[in-house]
Amino acid sequence: MTTIKRNIIANYLGQALTGFMALAFLPLYIEYLGMEAYGLIGFFVVMQGLLMLLDIGMTPTLNREMARFTAGAYSPQRIRELLRSLELICCGVAVVVMVGMWSVSRYLATDWLKTESLSIDTITHALIVMAFVVGMRLCEGIYRGSLYGLEQQVWYNTAYTLLTVLRYGGALAILEWVSASIEAFFIWQAVVSFLTIIVFALRVYHVLPLVNMRVRFSYESLKSVSQFAGGMMSIAVLTMILLQIDKVLLTRLLPLNEFGYYALAATAASIIYMIVIPVTQAAYPRMVKLSAPESSSDLAAVYHQITQLVVVLIAPAAMLIYFFSGGIIFMWSGNLDLVNNSAPLLSIIVIGSFFSSLSYLPYQIQIAHGWVSLLIKINAVIVFLFTYLIVIVVPHYGTVGAAWVWVAANIGYVVVSTQFMHHKLLPSEKWVWCFRDIMLPTAATVIVMLLAQQLQPDGYKSRLNWMVFLFVTGAFSVLASAMMASTIRARIKLCMV
Repeated sequence: MTTIKRNIIANYLGQALTGFMALAFLPLYIEYLGMEAYGLIGFFVVMQGLLMLLDIGMTPTLNREMARFTAGAYSPQRIRELLRSLELICCGVAVVVMVGMWSVSRYLATDWLKTESLSIDTITHALIVMAFVVGMRLCEGIYRGSLYGLEQQVWYNTAYTLLTVLRYGGALAILEWVSASIEAFFIWQAVVSFLTIIVFALRVYHVLPLVNMRVRFSYESLKSVSQFAGGMMSIAVLTMILLQIDKVLLTRLLPLNEFGYYALAATAASIIYMIVIPVTQAAYPRMVKLSAPESSSDLAAVYHQITQLVVVLIAPAAMLIYFFSGGIIFMWSGNLDLVNNSAPLLSIIVIGSFFSSLSYLPYQIQIAHGWVSLLIKINAVIVFLFTYLIVIVVPHYGTVGAAWVWVAANIGYVVVSTQFMHHKLLPSEKWVWCFRDIMLPTAATVIVMLLAQQLQPDGYKSRLNWMVFLFVTGAFSVLASAMMASTIRARIKLCMV
């Protein structure tokens, strides 16, 4: 568990710093560029998420296979050949993405996006640069997956934090001293993405052992992982549709500034993923190693311990955002317009994100065992229902309706997927997971929030008062949640002895 602890700490420090910068700089970007331009940035996030479908399972495959390499399943020659083969495929896909987005940029600017103040030429130019950024982000993924599988998470988070400082801080400097335009913003993103690829690639090849034979494209290496990669590709396609289809339809159905408010709320709710992903990424290589039948008891122990840690961390954050979304946006931005338009959406979306996060560890248990067929079937059904409901609900209820559909989809996904996973892989652990690991720590958090409502600041007058209130409330809710999580409570007591 020492490696997991080190990696969790590294992941949290990296996610905390990068997440803080992303959220801290966002109001400044809105101030420089305006709400419509921020809506275009939100569209970029959506397109990046959708086009990551073209990753075709390469990132999770490399994550898993690099972890298996460290356990002795591969020779250095074979793992390098697998990496080289996927590199070449990824580069080809990235070129197709760049050319494809470039070719439809004019159509998107004129017929898809609804704008009032930004010119068609401005949007078109921004979309062209956006195409290059998305292509390079696709290539980043294979090296990120490799570094996580090789358990280089301390190095990765250090490097990624520095690059994120350059990405966000540099963008602000460009807007301040060079050009306060959306085109300049995306050009800088392209520069930093290119640098990121170089840094990550050099590290991966430095960590992998040297080989004497020439490393070439290998059909045999690809064939050995094709079944798993194909399953992961299908899951990725369906998951990304689930995560992004509401935003895609909203960019078509709503003006760009209204979509900007929804995108802002979704961005703020994504702090839940910043909390859960560092833990699950750190635990995944260990789950791969414990996926053998003879290690089931050890796997169950790690599963419960990590689940309780996740819940103790995300339940207070999710409930704090749900109960005090207006105060959080006011403390964050000081902008009452954002409070009025984004806070109601944020309080709904964050509940969906909370349930989505609860599915992360059961999902990783399944892919650690190479069992992806169930995930494909469940995702297909959920995506179909989600898309249908979005099309029906959004024209009548707008962004609020879309937010509630998001909540319903994630509740359904957690209930169905975890039921099947536990039944097949951890049959005696389901109710322990449900009640002891999740419900008890979450209930403690809700009680703290209900009490804190009686003491919240009066109106949106002082950002400092809200900051102090939210910090104290959050601290008490984490403590209450930890005391109701048995493994976390035991470790706290052990540290105090």
